[in-house]
Amino acid sequence: MLTRKLGSSATDVTVFGFGAAPIGNLYTAIDDETAVGAVEAAWTAGVRYFDTAPHYGLGLSEQRLGKALAGHPRAEYRISTKVGRLLVANDAPTGSDLEAGGFAVPDTLTRVRDYSRDGTLRSIEASLDRLGTDHIDIVYVHDPEDHLAEATAGAIPTLITLRDQGVIGAVGAGMNFWQPLLRIVVETDIDAVMLAGRWTLVDRSAQPLLEACVQRGVSVVAAAPFNSGLLAAPWPADGAYFDYAPAADDVLARARSLAEICRRFGTTLPHAAVQFPLRHPAVASVVAGVRNAAQAGADARWATSELPEELWAALG
Repeated sequence: MLTRKLGSSATDVTVFGFGAAPIGNLYTAIDDETAVGAVEAAWTAGVRYFDTAPHYGLGLSEQRLGKALAGHPRAEYRISTKVGRLLVANDAPTGSDLEAGGFAVPDTLTRVRDYSRDGTLRSIEASLDRLGTDHIDIVYVHDPEDHLAEATAGAIPTLITLRDQGVIGAVGAGMNFWQPLLRIVVETDIDAVMLAGRWTLVDRSAQPLLEACVQRGVSVVAAAPFNSGLLAAPWPADGAYFDYAPAADDVLARARSLAEICRRFGTTLPHAAVQFPLRHPAVASVVAGVRNAAQAGADARWATSELPEELWAALG
């Protein structure tokens, strides 16, 4: 699988990245065997970039990912994780994190937002322990849209110092909103942004951010290419989700129009959805959440099987 560099760093990533939120029991639980099988199938397909976060399953995603990768040479793959949410003991557990965090795990821990220097260092140390590794290749500041002042004064400078010291390979910021990321790109010395859902077949609102990234030499990792499921099936069903809620009628109609165009060209909507972000010069990798081996294999095939220019002209 092809790799691309992140910004001006020496860190490269495969053009498809394994999103590890689902193996942290996002929405529904899976067992350890299924989680390991998903990672192994991705590895077999050539994937060498794996993205996780403490937020995902209150650390379960990091733990499972670390164990699944433990048998592979550390120099051959890249891990990204995130800072901004510290995991601490929960004084008032309810039994499940589903309502509070969206993960089907016991809520013996809880998340505390912390974008300070100390919080950043503590978060990295805890992630290293859960992942069972001695270094992290890429660290993103996670969802700082409501904490920009703290993140740009604390977490980001701390990560840049660690990068310059060779402790981590690359620095980034990740969220669902392109406007705060644009400010971070313009005002700080990061290598990459992870943008979820705003550069897809049906939502191309982040064009100004991608243009700025090209100008400043910052890479984009395009996450959530299926927009919460809307683009994940060959034909979007009634009630299909877009941005974590049922899609509005006009959005559903637009997705079905794109699906029909894909069918006419002998391909499928999810194939085009994975390929679309990679066509922009700012985009280094597409990251999609992977729940099982079948998803891992399909996503990797779509990322590496190019589609005809005539299709892209028809898709607009």
